Amino acid sequence: MDAAGSQVVDECAQHAGKYQSGFITTQGGNLLCSKIIHLISNNHVKSQVSKVLNECEQRMYKSVAFPAIGTGQAGLSPAKVADEMLDAIETFASQKSVQHLQTIKIVIFQTDILKDFHENMRKREKSDSSTTNWWSPIFKFFWGGKIESTEKKQSMILKKKVNLVVFQICGESQENVDAAESWIKKLILKEQFETSISNELIENFDKRQIDALDDLQTRHHVNIEIEDKCSPPQIKISGISRDVCFVSVQVQKMIQEMKDAEDEQSKAELVYNLVEWRYLENNDTFVAFDKLTNMQLEDARRAKKPYLDVKINKKNYRVDLNTLQASDNQDKTISIQRVSKSEGKL
Repeated sequence: MDAAGSQVVDECAQHAGKYQSGFITTQGGNLLCSKIIHLISNNHVKSQVSKVLNECEQRMYKSVAFPAIGTGQAGLSPAKVADEMLDAIETFASQKSVQHLQTIKIVIFQTDILKDFHENMRKREKSDSSTTNWWSPIFKFFWGGKIESTEKKQSMILKKKVNLVVFQICGESQENVDAAESWIKKLILKEQFETSISNELIENFDKRQIDALDDLQTRHHVNIEIEDKCSPPQIKISGISRDVCFVSVQVQKMIQEMKDAEDEQSKAELVYNLVEWRYLENNDTFVAFDKLTNMQLEDARRAKKPYLDVKINKKNYRVDLNTLQASDNQDKTISIQRVSKSEGKL
């Protein structure tokens, strides 16, 4: 209240006894904010934080900063306060109706309770629940309004939405704040990992692969960069080590699927140069199957399979490889023909 100034003190006096929902709102006074929400002291921290967040959303505020409520003169357990505050924030952030409030800050004044908030966030980040995956340790630290950005420019930009957890560190001196910032950054770096995947097929990624990368980036809270101008092209994945490893495996599978598809197409082309499978159309002319189906029919014949399911004019048929007849589920039959191009024989 001393920092806010006498104007805020007088305004609080005017509202004394008139508070609703457990708080009153005043102007920001000498503080660098537009409004101050004053909570009426009680031990229900989660409820208080929830009410403030909903009030901010209702009034279309863009940001809000909390102290570690009740850890000062009220003497509440820092671990319990951290749990209840982060519970409230998590519940609020999961609401689809939230449109206006974009930034929620927790201001830690007592350095000895910082570990309680950090440990609580680590616990949530390790949870498998889809509602708690926001707590990946991505921070911005600032002193006196100065913001340090770690954002990197990407050569090919994916859709990116990273939920930042902001800690405002206050201390008696710049030296103490720098020390606290350095300590937390070291904790974060222990959890971070980056890997690169190089492959010529990356330059052939189309919308389907890009959308898949977007989905992996969003669901697993990693950063994915496509460096398509280097040779061979690279995909860089960074984030928490276990998430990076999982996403890396998925990207490798994606590239392998593309390679398998290319290999299959090459094989189909080769088989088509040797053998052509055809089906009889309604006008009594034989029409060639597509190259992949052509290869599958030839592979089935070489493996001495009795039947193979195929599509003819977008309908399902079962080909009898002994009688060279294809039948649908209504017993309609179509004649099949195999022509060996190398010999020019049926």
